[in-house]
Order: sequence, then C-alpha cells, then structure tokens
Amino acid sequence: MSPNVLAIDNGTTSTRAIIFDQDARKIGSGQKETTQIFPQSGWVEHDPNEIWANTIEVITRALTEAGLTASDISAVGITNQRETTIIWDVATGEPVYNAIVWQDTRTQEWVDDLLERVDGASITATTGLPVTAYFSASKIRWILDNVPGVRERAEAGELAFGTPDSWIAWNLSGGTHGGAHITDVTNASRTLLMELTSLSWDDSLLSTFAIPSALLPSIRPSSAIHATCVSPLEGVPLAGILGDQQAATFGQAAFAPGEGKNTYGTGNFLMVNTGTTPVHSKNGLITTVAYQLGDAPAMYALEGSVAVSGSLIQWLRDNLGLISDTAEIEALAASVADNGGAYFVPAFSGLFAPYWQPDARGALVGLTRYVNKGHIARAALEATAFQSQEILNAINAETGTPLPALKVDGGMVHNELLMQFQADLLCVDVIRPRITETTALGAAFAAGLAVGVWSSVDELRAHWAEDKRWRPEMEPATRNRLLRTWKKAVTKSMDWVDDETPDEG
Repeated sequence: MSPNVLAIDNGTTSTRAIIFDQDARKIGSGQKETTQIFPQSGWVEHDPNEIWANTIEVITRALTEAGLTASDISAVGITNQRETTIIWDVATGEPVYNAIVWQDTRTQEWVDDLLERVDGASITATTGLPVTAYFSASKIRWILDNVPGVRERAEAGELAFGTPDSWIAWNLSGGTHGGAHITDVTNASRTLLMELTSLSWDDSLLSTFAIPSALLPSIRPSSAIHATCVSPLEGVPLAGILGDQQAATFGQAAFAPGEGKNTYGTGNFLMVNTGTTPVHSKNGLITTVAYQLGDAPAMYALEGSVAVSGSLIQWLRDNLGLISDTAEIEALAASVADNGGAYFVPAFSGLFAPYWQPDARGALVGLTRYVNKGHIARAALEATAFQSQEILNAINAETGTPLPALKVDGGMVHNELLMQFQADLLCVDVIRPRITETTALGAAFAAGLAVGVWSSVDELRAHWAEDKRWRPEMEPATRNRLLRTWKKAVTKSMDWVDDETPDEG
C-alpha cells in the first residue's frame, strides 16, 4: 500500500486538494477559488457544479505536482464548509438551486416566527445548537418552500440533501451511477436535525422543520471506509469525512478532553474537546460532535463561532478597495502604533457566539478626523482577536480549567501582528504548528487511520510539531481598556435590523 493520503478541503472561499505522505509532509497540492454569489443583502450562495468541477481540477493539480497517479493514493478524506446546504436530483445529478452558504441569513425571519410556536430550548437540548439561520435545517426548508416542485420531488425520493461533503462524496463515488449518499457525524450535528447522543436523525425535528426523511444522507463515522472512488481517483477508498473545524481540531492532535484550537479563516472557530459526553453550554457556545473513529464512541466538543474574520479583510479589499491584496493588510495595520480609537465590529451576518444576535450588523465606531486607513486596517485585524478572546472566556467558564495555551491555524496565523495582539489579549501563549493546513491534515489523518496508513491517534500526535510561539507582552491596564471599549463597540452593532429598518439590498 502506498502511504500517501489525499485530502479534499472545500472551504467557503476555495477548494483545495493536498497529498500528505506517511510522515504528514505535504507533497502535492492544488487550489481554486470559489465564486461568491450575493443575490440580495444577507444572501450568500455558491454554484454546486462549480464546487465539483473545481474539486476535480484541484485533485488533478495535486497529483501532477506530486508526480503521482490514483494508484499511489491509499485513501481520500473530505473536509468541508459546514451547514452550507445543497439539494440535487439523484437521477440527473443537477442541483435544484444554488448552495445556500452557512453565512446566509435569509431564513432568520422564518426562524424567529418558528420560535414563537416551538420550544427552542428543547431543540437546543436535543441538538446542542441554538435555533438560528446559521444551521442547515431552515436553509433546506427555504429551498423546499421556494423552488417550484422541489417539495413534491423530495417527498417522492427523487432528491438528495447534503452539506458539501455529501455532494463531493456522492459525485466522487459514482454520482448518478451509484454514488454514496452519506455524511459523517460532525456534519450531521450541524443541521439542527440530529440527536446528539444517538447520532441519528430526529423524527420530531424533521416534523418541526417539515423536511422529508427521504432527502437525508446516511450518517457515518468520521473515520471508516465509506465507498470506492471513480475517476480521477479510480479505486481509491473514500475513508474520512469531517466538517472543517472538526478536521482542524483533529489535525491539531486535540484528541483528549481539554485540548483545542482556534482556526482563523473566513470566520473564526475555537473548539475544545470535552470527551465522550456532550457538555451543554450556559455561555452561548455550541455543543457539537468532534469526531467518531469507526465503531468507537463519539467524541464531543464545545465550539465558539465567529462569522466574520478573514472575510472582513476580503471585504476591505473587494468592497472598499482599501488594499489590493489581502497580504497587504499587515503592513498597512503596522503603519500605525494603535487603532487610533477605532473599533470594527464585523457583524455582517449578525453576531455569533457568545451573543447570538441575528439582528446585529457591522459597525465601525470611534471615528475622528485623526483616523486613517492604517487605523481601519488595524481595527479590522484586532476585531478577530477581540472576538476570539470573548469565546475563550466563555469556554474557560464552561470547562472550569482555562486553556494553558492556544494552538492556532488557518490562513491568518501568518499575520505576526495579529498573533501577537491575540496573545496579548488572551494572556496565554499562542502557538502555530509546523503544518498550518490542519483542516486538510485532519481529513487525511481520519482517512489514513481507517486504512492503516497510521495505526493510532498516538502516532498522529507524534506528527504535530510547534513552529512559532507568541507570548503576552501588553500591560494589564492597556489590555483592560481595550477590552472595555470593544465591549462598548459591540453594543453599538446590536438591534439594528427590525420591522422598520430591514436589511437593504
């Protein structure tokens, strides 16, 4: 068996394929951006056909760069943007509508109306999730109710729902010629339709959301042989599936209770392993499945989600033209000594953890004529660190055992200014691993475990290594002042959308 594993990483802004060898070294990769579609204010969509076409292309690029063929790959793992909702025709393979992305807020009014009629706390107790437009259930419901003929076809068993892992797995394993309609426990746990302890679809929730069970994929472990791939990975076992944040946690070797990570990507996601028993949050966090290895008991986690972090830098580039490339943000922010009194609350899709305020919207406050584009750039970077600090406080309150240090990954961890500011706010060391593509690495680890490339999580842990560490340097008085003013800024973003001031666009 060739000890090479290929990971497919479908993120919010791009799709990547990375090949890792047995020593967890990257030996080939390919990446392609995903077109972002914004039909209206608050609506975010992707083209599922583009996602699949890009997947084929990046797999081919990775194999070419590594000088390998499908016969040199022992397993493939998939990791994906969670909650994003796709429904397709199983006979033709054609999506009935664009993918509705996790950031999309079009269903929030419908969710608010639902909460007038049902017990939201009961749903949270069952699923571990707050009842918001963030998760898949209301997105499925919107497609069923708004695309002509879709509900009838769904009830007749002609259609399939999935998050992007399901869509890629179905196509990769044959599509209309016997493709496997599957998902894993981590992605299923983000739908608002799965019961946390039984790891199965909940009939009462399907009834609440009026979603036919025939639409849903089979729920599988995160690490197990699920299917056999067709071209361009002909004959390769599909053996791993993990939602992106769970994959990053797995790639960071956070296998024991109390271990965790923070991913700095399109959004920010801080996740801490809580063991084999779900911990239900009292501080605005999400209870979710961390992973399941074969027939072993599932491991659970607490997660704090930030909707906008890296995508704020893209917004400064694409919408304001403040920079021409996202890599320029650090130098621009470093051109000033501090934020000049400006604070940026990027509540473009409402506030996620720990507030869960869907009526919030973005706010740039504290402006004076002194503030320049350097201060705005710095405020944008600092917003990511402020939001992460609030989530870590909530997680520490839940576990009762503060994290001694924070492992970090994602595209923004190469921003030295941001990482130092994060350490200063948290008052703990911030640690970047040698391999920062931990999302893809986690998917590869899950797949490789299932086929024997790696024998145990202890062997996987041995592949984790520290690259750089940032230690707190800020004076306590300065830190306290910044945090107090940030919290004041957050209040200015709340209660923006109401019946008389709806979203524009």
